[in-house]
Amino acid sequence: MAKYAIGVDYGTLSGRALLVNVQTGEELASSVYDYPHSVMDETLPSGKKLGHDWALQHPQDYLDVLAKTIPAVINESKVSPDDIIGVGIDFTACTVLPVLADGTPLCFLDEYKDEPHAYVKLWKHHAAQKYATKLNEVAEARKEPWLNNYGGKISSEWAIPKIWQILDEAEDIYNKMDKFIEAADWLAWQMTGVETRNSCCAGYKALWNKNTGYPSNDFFKALDPRLENVIDEKFSRDITPLGSPAGKLTEEMAKLTGLKAGTAVAIPIIDAHVFVPAVGISKPGQMLAIMGTSTCHMMMSTEEKQVQGICGVVSDGIMPGLYAYEAGQSCVGDHFQWFIENCLPKKYYDDAEKAGMNIHKYLRSKAEVQKPGEHGLVALDWWNGNRSVLVDVDLTGMILGMNLQTKPEDIYRALIEATAYGTRMIIETFREYGVPVEEFYAAGGISQKDPMTMQIYADIINMPIKIAGSDQGGALGSAIFGSVAAGAENGGYDSVFTAAEAMGKIKDTVYYPIEENVKLYDKLFAEYKILHDYFGRGANDVMKRLKEIKASV
Repeated sequence: MAKYAIGVDYGTLSGRALLVNVQTGEELASSVYDYPHSVMDETLPSGKKLGHDWALQHPQDYLDVLAKTIPAVINESKVSPDDIIGVGIDFTACTVLPVLADGTPLCFLDEYKDEPHAYVKLWKHHAAQKYATKLNEVAEARKEPWLNNYGGKISSEWAIPKIWQILDEAEDIYNKMDKFIEAADWLAWQMTGVETRNSCCAGYKALWNKNTGYPSNDFFKALDPRLENVIDEKFSRDITPLGSPAGKLTEEMAKLTGLKAGTAVAIPIIDAHVFVPAVGISKPGQMLAIMGTSTCHMMMSTEEKQVQGICGVVSDGIMPGLYAYEAGQSCVGDHFQWFIENCLPKKYYDDAEKAGMNIHKYLRSKAEVQKPGEHGLVALDWWNGNRSVLVDVDLTGMILGMNLQTKPEDIYRALIEATAYGTRMIIETFREYGVPVEEFYAAGGISQKDPMTMQIYADIINMPIKIAGSDQGGALGSAIFGSVAAGAENGGYDSVFTAAEAMGKIKDTVYYPIEENVKLYDKLFAEYKILHDYFGRGANDVMKRLKEIKASV
């Protein structure tokens, strides 16, 4: 009798459930539910206005996803709940909320419905930037050794700046909360009745390290005396590795979802990281690029190295027993979309319509016939700053080599090449710091829809590129963890490595580097690297000076 697992993938605007055959990885049914409250970045539900750079969500939306999507996939697939053995969850991060000791979110209380700090702070809540800046200054001054595990800089998106903002701006909320918890862990708590903290979120977003724990109480005291005991008072030192069960589905949640009470629920994982098992990656040296509006680069190693500009290295951060590395580029698909929306003459839109193509496909048709270097351009891919390896949000984009013969398709291709050069910088930096990159995989929308871009990447990084076999990689990865939470005795797996090999999938399509193109791109990458270091490492801070002038006008 076939057994099944459900993966629930929580994104920024919606949640998705996917029902998967545990033995074959076949995807039988999926359902998406848009959050009714969406992202609250201007007002609360009451109409109360929010400040600049706020991004909140309502936790009821997360529960509604379970209530809507899981019954939908059960109904569509006609699979019996008796044969659904496990549920896995992935979530955006750092997406955190203040709750009472029993898990009740503060925003559920009438007295706090009009208090912004009582709601979920979404991953892209940037209003805690001044606290992140101060944290980095204090950590650098104290020469905190853990700082280099995060590329030397902590983001405003992470847990400590966010809870510090609450303490400083709404101390009554800080005092009222018993726990400050990732939405991923909160949801697993609601499903099982058991509070846990996953190693992925704790390691990447809350400064925890398996070998050394959290930063010292003295460090937190140096930030703010009121934060001295913040870990013991609001977080938890009991961290559970990925691949473990969080608990079993409660009777209440069984009624909500249509699943059987007692169904295994997996320890959650961050939405980007869960793509790794979904493509069948199960060993060190295999890098996965999740390519969309931005790109996350994931890989694993048997060793912990402090690689320049990484976003984090975390033991048990993707699969148990291995160190998981994350790097990234903050502008990829957004980069191309900016060009389409702002830089094309009307004639191109007219010609695309006549050809029966959307504008992206039309522009690619003109760019893909070019040879490397034919347009004479090189660009820097910093339209939204540099995430890795320079870790500098104040860097900006640049295109060099334009003249009166330069066409839109020339610029479009140069921008695509720039993002591939950025990925090569990340790969070469990993290798330089002793973390070999031996294979390359790609997932996300660009990898599924854009052969030209993937061939350019293969030529520039000089590696074959394997493509994810599912366009629902997040939910598939979560289902894989759900099957492991169930265990082999219930028809699942005892190891996420075994589960990934069985349920993960890649397409037959592989993009192989073309030797002639590789040689030309090596020359162009050398020019990119000169510009990268010149503008990015302090030789010429003209980009920052221009931003200062802009801000002053």
